[in-house]
Amino acid sequence: MMMQPSAQQYAVSRPLYSEDDFAEEYQKITRHHKTLPDHVKAYFTCDSKRAKNAALSLFPVIGWMRIYRIKEWLLSDMVSGVSTGLVSILQGLAFALLAELPVSYGLFTAFFPALVYCILGTSRHLSVGAFPVLSLMVGAVVTRLVPDNGSPANITGFEGLTMDQQRVVVASSVTFLMGIFQLAMGVFQVGFLVMYLSDTLISGFTTAAAIHILVSQLKFVLALPVRCKNGPFSIICTLEQIFSQITDTNVADLVMSIIIILVVFAVKEVNDRFKAKLPAPVPIEVIVTIIVCGVSYGFNFKEKFGVDVVGKMQPGYETPIAPNIEVLQQSAVEAFPMAIIGFSVAFSVAKVYSIKHDYVLDGNQELIAFGASNMFGAAFRSFAASTALSRTAVQESTGGKTQIAGFISAMMAMIVTMWIGFLLEPLPKSVLGALVVVNLKGMLMQFREIPYLWRKDRPDCVVWIATCIAAILLGLDLGLAAGVGVELLTVVFRTQFTRCCVLANIRGTDIYKDRKDYLHIYEPEGTKIFRMPAPIFFANIEFFKGKLIESVGFNPLRVLRKRNKALRKIKKLLKSGELQITEKGLLHTGSASIKESDDESNMEGLDQPTDFQNLPIQINWNAELPANICVPKVDVHSVILDFAAVSFLDISALKGLKAILKEFIRVDVEVYIVACDVYILEKLHSCMFFDAEIKTSIFFLTLHDAMLHILEKHPDQSEGKHTYKDLKMNPYHSNSAACLRSRDKTVAECRC
Repeated sequence: MMMQPSAQQYAVSRPLYSEDDFAEEYQKITRHHKTLPDHVKAYFTCDSKRAKNAALSLFPVIGWMRIYRIKEWLLSDMVSGVSTGLVSILQGLAFALLAELPVSYGLFTAFFPALVYCILGTSRHLSVGAFPVLSLMVGAVVTRLVPDNGSPANITGFEGLTMDQQRVVVASSVTFLMGIFQLAMGVFQVGFLVMYLSDTLISGFTTAAAIHILVSQLKFVLALPVRCKNGPFSIICTLEQIFSQITDTNVADLVMSIIIILVVFAVKEVNDRFKAKLPAPVPIEVIVTIIVCGVSYGFNFKEKFGVDVVGKMQPGYETPIAPNIEVLQQSAVEAFPMAIIGFSVAFSVAKVYSIKHDYVLDGNQELIAFGASNMFGAAFRSFAASTALSRTAVQESTGGKTQIAGFISAMMAMIVTMWIGFLLEPLPKSVLGALVVVNLKGMLMQFREIPYLWRKDRPDCVVWIATCIAAILLGLDLGLAAGVGVELLTVVFRTQFTRCCVLANIRGTDIYKDRKDYLHIYEPEGTKIFRMPAPIFFANIEFFKGKLIESVGFNPLRVLRKRNKALRKIKKLLKSGELQITEKGLLHTGSASIKESDDESNMEGLDQPTDFQNLPIQINWNAELPANICVPKVDVHSVILDFAAVSFLDISALKGLKAILKEFIRVDVEVYIVACDVYILEKLHSCMFFDAEIKTSIFFLTLHDAMLHILEKHPDQSEGKHTYKDLKMNPYHSNSAACLRSRDKTVAECRC
């Protein structure tokens, strides 16, 4: 079958290179690699330029304020700040219910963290404040230490405080500890660790959190006295309580909640469908809140229908408090995953808008910003802050350009706290619960990812499902840990059991592909090319060896042992005179052969190189042997290991690789390693990998170089049914001169 030439071609003429030949011809630059003292010295060295960069890095507000366009941006930021502030206020009130706190403390979370982030954050569009998942996790700690029924935990500092005050102390303390974790990760530049939480894991986790949030809000929507429980399977217990009391539902609360959910959902759908035509999204949450507050006040819902309302709002701000040390000690297990989740979600959202508007985010500075925000906010009784996708979308879609919008949003929360908070006192809690439920749509719709993940990447699908189920049943903290464990297992399986393949040559080119994938390929007789596209380390070295043995078709260690056993028998028969050396080879003159079991008493030395010392002839192991001595035949003379995709080797892998190479060499199979990374080569030299059997000459620059070298050494092996001209022939002109190989080791592509 003739192949048509492509529009573009290239021709290369160069010597055939092994790594040794290339090193001799091209001098390598000796680079100085910085040592640990060098890095420490550089870290603590300070000059004016570095001080300026450090200030700009620590206070990003300086950078964007210097380029602020007042005429073009200020009005947009003001409009965006007012719109975002209204949403932030309502979400703060609603998410305070998730944290099991008086709703007025949600206003604190909408103010203090946002204020600090405006100064320290690198995102220009992120709206910082309450986040439902974190609020729920804070609520779990709060109800564990200060339950609805029963005595609170024995903690010094709770004496003389009401239950609400105790809960505020717990929430602010766990938030302070969460901030410490985030700040420490940022200071020590370990923000990259958070990247181990994949988007798939975060999606499964937040979906499970949405289920928890939905269940937790049913007690407000239905106005039922549900005792919150924590720990594994708490969601089942909560549902059991709800359904056992379902007949006690307050009809007024339920009707109001259903109406609010339907109206807000419908308007949000309109906002999404016509967002390109609307100058700004319709603030439906604000509108229904104002309407319901007025109706509730005018018709006295609390007295007439027994509706539970927000009640007395905290006027103004309270004096700062220090975190409770005992609460810090008892909440460390929950605070760390809160720190991770809060930053991961916020950074993922911020990254979307930084790409859209073309500016750079600094992950470590974001950790510092969130850590400082949560620590500062906790001192003034706010609870854990991150972001909410819907709130950030409002800030960006209404024209927000910088964190001036975030500052104005925080001022809106301050105005409500200081002067007009009393207007929210008649607001039914069921309305806040309904607003929480309707805002779960985005997280709950993530279930649609399952079919896509199953079709495209099943290990990722397993991570999503396992994380979601574990977080639903075991709780958010244990569920996150279980999800990380499953994710790490998938990484292990991907690297430990990667897809290995045997390569063959695409005729007339220097291209090598999996022999199972192409029809017109050429696999030289006696040569195997093996590729493992993964790092080789302690966990997969045995898998590597097993796949290599499977690919070549024989176990070199078994062959070596058989040969050494056979050699012992031959020497024994020669010594006894039962074997004679003739011109035709060995002649068996004895009456019987030695059985396999007759020579298995001494197993020592069978793994060593075959010793032909004191043997007057050379034995051809692939020929028929006398005395019915049987040795496996080996029809492979060369094995090439393609290391192009091997990124590192550890010590265990080095030992295993050295062992398998020696086994092949000892059965007269030449092994070549191609496309090896320079740092792996340096490690092989430093770890004394090379010796009398394994030499540096086995390393070649490219796969084609090694193949042509094998042709030089085994010209006779390339003759037969297919000739090595298949490797050299120009693919477009079958009669053109072959010029891929020459005796002076020059490689050249045929020119058409």
